[in-house]
Amino acid sequence: MRRNIWLAMLLVFIVPAMLLTVSCAKKEMAVEEPVVQAAPEPVVQEPEPVVEEPSEEIGPSEEELREQARAAAEEAARQAALGAFTQQHILFAFDSSALTPAAQQILKIKAELMMANTGINATIEGHCDARGTEAYNIALGERRAEAAKTFLVDLGVDPRRLTTISYGEERLLELGNTEEAHEANRRCQFLID
Repeated sequence: MRRNIWLAMLLVFIVPAMLLTVSCAKKEMAVEEPVVQAAPEPVVQEPEPVVEEPSEEIGPSEEELREQARAAAEEAARQAALGAFTQQHILFAFDSSALTPAAQQILKIKAELMMANTGINATIEGHCDARGTEAYNIALGERRAEAAKTFLVDLGVDPRRLTTISYGEERLLELGNTEEAHEANRRCQFLID
C-alpha cells in the first residue's frame, strides 16, 4: 500500500512537471529563405525636351518700383511731419493766452497735417512759467490750450479730435529764473493720441 501511495504521489508531481516543461519549451521557428527574383530590365525613356516659356515678369516692373518708392517717400514725409507736430511748440507772452502771429503759422501747419491725416487725434497741453500762483497758472494754461484748440477748429479740424489739458507750472521745460527759461515755459505742446 505504501508503494501505491508513493506511485500516486510520483504521478501527481511528475506528470504535471513534465507537462509544464514540455509546454514551456522554446519552439523553433522555421526560417524562410528569401526568394530572389530577377530584377526587371530598366526601361529607358527619353526625356521630352522642356520648352521654358519666358515669364512675362520676373520681378516688380519699373512702374511698380516707382510706385513703391513714391509710397515710401510719402510715408517718410508723413512720419517726419508727425514728428514735427509733436516737437514744435507755440509760445505765449507773459500772462497772456493770445496767439502770436508765429503761433498762428505753426497752428496752420498743424491743422493741415491733421486734416490730411484724419486718423490722428491730438492733445494740447497748456503750460506756464513758474511766476504766479499754482491755481492761476493752471487756469492760464487751460486758456492757452483752449485758444490753440479754437484756432485749429476755426481752420477746419474736428473738435472731437482735440483734447486740452493744463499743467500750469508743473512741467517746466527750462529750469531757472531767467527770461529765456520763462519764455520757453510759456507754451502749448501737442501730443498725438
